[in-house]
Amino acid sequence: MCENGCADRHVVTGSRLELPGYFRPAKQWDLIVIRDGRLIAAVEFKSQIGSLGNNVNNRAEEAIGNGVDLGRAYEHGLIHEGLPRPWIGYVFLLEDCDDARSVVSVRTPHFSVSPDFTNASYQRRYELLCERLVQDDIYQGACFLMSGRETGPRGAYLEPNPALTFERFTSALCGHVQAHT
Repeated sequence: MCENGCADRHVVTGSRLELPGYFRPAKQWDLIVIRDGRLIAAVEFKSQIGSLGNNVNNRAEEAIGNGVDLGRAYEHGLIHEGLPRPWIGYVFLLEDCDDARSVVSVRTPHFSVSPDFTNASYQRRYELLCERLVQDDIYQGACFLMSGRETGPRGAYLEPNPALTFERFTSALCGHVQAHT
């Protein structure tokens, strides 16, 4: 980000990452950009290795909740008042394995499930989550990556959805940071 006019001192990682929430007192993000007392951006990094099952739903609930909480905190003046609204990003890395790519059944005994989830794999469920987080303006950017246990440590990864690539994510983030720092 520093190539985009953002000084190193404005990018916070490691510690001191707590931001106020609206539904809870605070939440620690993974990367934040702050300048002159204004939150410019906040990014959450998550991954999933093994034990897919119910963890997909847990990750979805967590992502939605974190984004909504920070968005509401901004709307209620708990971060800073006025524009610009902080840019909120979500990066997700899923283990590339057979279980992630296999079709998963869905049971909803009283109502029909969204057709997008019918015959969808866990991979597709995460893609839909990331797409919808951005479409519904809960997050302003999302990235979905996959990597294998053997290839990941060597830096190899897949970007199965062209709308959710790391390049698109970082371009949107850097563009926002450059416009507001």
